[in-house]
Amino acid sequence: MILGLVSLPAQRFVFASSALSLRLSRTMATNVHVIAQTGFGTGTNELYDRARPSYPTECLSYIRQVSKNTAPLNIVEIGAGTGISTRALLAHPEWATSIATLRAVEPSDGMRDVWTKTVSDNRCTIAKGTFDNTGVEDGWADLIIIAQAFHWCPDYGKASAEFARILKKDGAVVFMWNLEDRNGAGWVAQLRDCIEVHEKGTPQFRLNLWRQTFSTPEYISSFNPQEETEWAYHLLATEKIVTDRAQSKSYITVLPPDEKAKVLEDLKGILARGDGRVWINKEEGTYQYPYKTYVVVSRKK
Repeated sequence: MILGLVSLPAQRFVFASSALSLRLSRTMATNVHVIAQTGFGTGTNELYDRARPSYPTECLSYIRQVSKNTAPLNIVEIGAGTGISTRALLAHPEWATSIATLRAVEPSDGMRDVWTKTVSDNRCTIAKGTFDNTGVEDGWADLIIIAQAFHWCPDYGKASAEFARILKKDGAVVFMWNLEDRNGAGWVAQLRDCIEVHEKGTPQFRLNLWRQTFSTPEYISSFNPQEETEWAYHLLATEKIVTDRAQSKSYITVLPPDEKAKVLEDLKGILARGDGRVWINKEEGTYQYPYKTYVVVSRKK
């Protein structure tokens, strides 16, 4: 816009709007953990999308049953990332015709870029936003889905208030996480030990800090006690799958190159020993990768 051709009141409006946009952008950035900002920053997202697992069919079926509404649903997916969970929903037979509109929300520019390239469905859109600032209107959503993301939430009370605001009366929030099962094999426990020392105090899912949500006044006033379910299963593993997945962790991607190389060397040593490994096809180098998926459902009062 050429301001010299615009009236003074209009110019003032343009400047005010730009300033507001900048303030909102800065506020949104400060609401995202610094390790999440850098560890999932531009240049890391293709690896994340390639390396991270999808979600079990049984888990997705369970989530569809959370809403008793048989008509297609309005869904808000917060922390939608690169679209792994969005694509899983779209590909699932019970979800394929159960989505009226899906509005994905994601603070990372790089992740939104990958989401846009990998999700192709005219019912789905993505916008910049956070747990406590979704940009969704009041009472719009039948269901909020948050996959592999809520442990990064900086303010559980504000997030709960935002969830209550955008949900319909009988709506619900679904929190979902995948995690390697360290009890499933010795090599998995050793892998987790190897990478967890680099977490640097980040609010990882396994630490259960996110459970503080359920004791906040905002949650208690708007939601029923949470319902929890988990699934244990095995994924296919190869050395590349395992090492790529470990290197896609935010706290590993931010390491200096020499430290990152040392982690990779240690991981390859663990896999070479293969304590407790169950081969699928030894000649092809494939074996079982013990995993668990955890789902927590919070229904609006």
